[in-house]
Amino acid sequence: MFVMKRKLLLHSCCGPCSTVVIERLKDDFDLTIFYYNPNIEPKEEFEKRKIEEIKVCKHFNIPFVEGEYDNEEWLEFVKGLENEREGGARCEKCFYFRLLKTAQYATQHGFDMFATTLSVSPHKNTIIINKVGQEIEQNEKIEFLPESFKKKDGYLRSINLSKELNLYRQNYCGCHFSRRTDEL
Repeated sequence: MFVMKRKLLLHSCCGPCSTVVIERLKDDFDLTIFYYNPNIEPKEEFEKRKIEEIKVCKHFNIPFVEGEYDNEEWLEFVKGLENEREGGARCEKCFYFRLLKTAQYATQHGFDMFATTLSVSPHKNTIIINKVGQEIEQNEKIEFLPESFKKKDGYLRSINLSKELNLYRQNYCGCHFSRRTDEL
């Protein structure tokens, strides 16, 4: 008996983070990657990460969709939180911004649900990510897949897959505020 897989739009911050998440979800869902990261600065960094994401999608034969890069809109959204510590209120607001756009795109394009690769990172708070996703689920009326992809050595697996695929791995979250924090 043929069972249709549910269509899942997977927000991805970068190729390395998406590797293990795609590996874990591809057999259970009809996946599409949504690369939506207007927080990433400079634009050259955004482009580097996009190229790596496309490599990963080709490797796993997963469709790739690029969301609009509007750094000014993102900066306006997090205005007033520039001096927040990494992992604080600015990051939660950034998660909300990107996941909201993901949910809206998913709804507009006939997906059954949405998720994010963000929880694979040991630097990201999975509880906050899932809380934000579930809040958006309630408001936008589209199912969110709450998950912690760092479990079962997910982050380590992403590092190993990144090496196998010869992927560029960035050394900061993406926004220039996180870069400033990392360089201190």
